[in-house]
Amino acid sequence: MKDMAMRTEEKLRAQLFLMQDEKYRDFHSRLMPTVPKELVIGVRTPTLRSFAKSLAGTEERKAFLSSLPHKYYDENNLHAFLIEQEKDMEKCLQLLDAFLPHVDNWATCDMMNPKVLGKNKTRLLEKSLEWVASDKVYTARFGIRMLMVHFLGEDFKKDYLDIVASIRSDEYYVNMMIAWFFATALTKQYYTAVKYIENRKLSTFCHNKAISKACDSFCIDKNTKEYLKKLRISEK
Repeated sequence: MKDMAMRTEEKLRAQLFLMQDEKYRDFHSRLMPTVPKELVIGVRTPTLRSFAKSLAGTEERKAFLSSLPHKYYDENNLHAFLIEQEKDMEKCLQLLDAFLPHVDNWATCDMMNPKVLGKNKTRLLEKSLEWVASDKVYTARFGIRMLMVHFLGEDFKKDYLDIVASIRSDEYYVNMMIAWFFATALTKQYYTAVKYIENRKLSTFCHNKAISKACDSFCIDKNTKEYLKKLRISEK
């Protein structure tokens, strides 16, 4: 199986290079400072999603999913899209647990949103809390994002805000997701979420970034934005 996985990865890598867009690579690599430019092939996302779709149900898909770790950023994105195809939740969770420790950038982390995870919110919450507690940057970021995507709507509980507000990290990409989470909470659960801003429950960085992101939203009215801006914390 290992030999097959290696052969499959080499084959698919060659195909990815045939789809390369060098201008896109040069532009996109500048957005991901954690990934060396030489490890970005430069396959546009719609092209990569289409390629992933062509591999659905094949032995190549199985082999590629077992070939971790990958070398190129685009291979990781392909892996993420192949995970999204999984229709069995427990299998999807297993694939995510195997893959998340190898994710090394915000883009791969954030583009991954398997639909099957929404079918069992109890199980997803359990796993999300496990991911949030991880010492791996992008595993923790993914966990926070799952709470943001799935638990700020009809399944909302104040406890989820408490969990994210309690996180203290030195990692920029974890803190940016905390800010994004609270900015989203301000658009969906304003009267509960704003208390965390008023009472300064977040780190100064996350607090101010959450306000900035919320003020960029079209879902918040002008007067509310003006109020939030007054709650900024001076960083001098």
